Order: sequence, then structure tokens, then C-alpha cells
Amino acid sequence: MRKQATKSTRKEVLRRIAQMEQDLKDRHERELRELAGEAPEAEEITPEQLLAQMSLGSEKAAEPAEKEPVAKTEPKKKRNRQKERLAKREAEFKKLQQEAENEASVQPNLKELELKNIADLCTAARLVQHNITPDGHCLFASIADQLQQRHSITMTVQELRTRAANQIRSDPDTFAPFLFDEDKMEVRNVEEYTDKLENTIMWGGDLEILALAREFDCPISVMMSGRAPLRVNENGQQPELKLVYYQHVFGLGEHYNSLRDMV
Repeated sequence: MRKQATKSTRKEVLRRIAQMEQDLKDRHERELRELAGEAPEAEEITPEQLLAQMSLGSEKAAEPAEKEPVAKTEPKKKRNRQKERLAKREAEFKKLQQEAENEASVQPNLKELELKNIADLCTAARLVQHNITPDGHCLFASIADQLQQRHSITMTVQELRTRAANQIRSDPDTFAPFLFDEDKMEVRNVEEYTDKLENTIMWGGDLEILALAREFDCPISVMMSGRAPLRVNENGQQPELKLVYYQHVFGLGEHYNSLRDMV
């Protein structure tokens, strides 16, 4: 390397070496003063080493800088919060449904219980049921069957509806407690109620039972599961009419059947 360098280049190299050595010496002395410690001796740089460094530096400068590969970052998946909420609600619904099913599985079967209780009551009272079609007329059809069995009176359902309506109209004060509407907190209009009773298939209940018991001057008893029988107009002079009331057996709700004497 030394043979290939020109004289001017050698002079420049020697000058720069001397300057670098001096700078290095000054720096070491300064560091020694600051740190009050010993510094290692500076390594002597030869002209050949300096030329090699200059040559290497020029080659590196000529080479184009390689671009560092840009790391690809995958886009962050956006959370679907609405979908998460729906999934949470569905899970809660299934949990409630399962709890309801578990609770229902340990509850008594009210339909079976009612059937058994009434069957036992009928056996004890020596009565048999006469099945009536479960519809809005079942109370009046049951009473019609009882009048025929126990009073030898033949009446149609429509005739019984009219008789009950007229009985209520004739003595509104007696029947007023039955006409109280708890939702509206007022007594229903007698004329409107009796018109509906007479001309529609409105279900009959305690009010109509009392009206017909007074109409035919007889007691009427209603057998029920888990409760004492309901008896109205107990001072009536004619033979008692006997009905049975169901609350759970029929899908349409309340139902009445006629009770005949066991033969």
C-alpha cells in the first residue's frame, strides 16, 4: 500500500496522522484530568491503515444504501360490539329458559292434581260428572243439565242467559258487588253488562250462579279442588243443583261440569 501512494499523498497522510495523534493525546490528557484515572495508551495509526480507512470509506460512500424492509403490519380486526351484545343476550335468555325449565320440572302437575282431587271428592260424595262442552256456555249448559236431572225442567242455554240477565236487572243493588271493576275502580253499568250476558257467549261465573239460584229458588253448590265447595242461596226451597269447577284442566281456562248422582 505504501509503494502505491504518491509523495503528495504520503505527506498529507503523515500530516493527518500527526494531527490525529496529537488530538488523541490531548483528549486522553483531558479525560485523565477529569476522571483522575489512568487511560490506556492510544494505539498508533500507521499511514497504511489510514489509506485503507480512506479507501474503504470511499467505497462505502459509492454504494447505494439498501433500504430496510418495512415490516408489514396486519390491520387490527375491529370488534363487532353489536354482535357481542346479541350473543350476550342470547346466552342470558338461554340461561333463564333453562332455569324456568328446571323450576317447572320440580313443580307439581296442577292438571293431574286437580283431576285426582276432584275424582276423589266425587267418589266420596257418590257423584259422577256429566261432561259439558268447554266453551263460553259451559256454566249455563251445566245448570240446564241439573235442572233437567233434579227439577225435571227443560231449559235452553239462551233461556237461562235471559233469566239470569232479568234477575240481575230486577235487583241491581244485590248484584252490585259482583259488578265492581277493579281495573277501573268503578261499578259496571248494569244494562251494558246484562245486555252482553244475554246476547253474547260471555262466560258466566259467581254472579250468574247466584242469579239463577234465586231465579229457581234453590241452592247451588260448586265442587272445587283444594277448597271447600261454594254454596249460594242455601235457603232455597227447591232441590240443590250440583256443579264442579275446573281451573287448570282445560286449555281455555275455567270450566264447569254437571254432577249427577251415582247410580
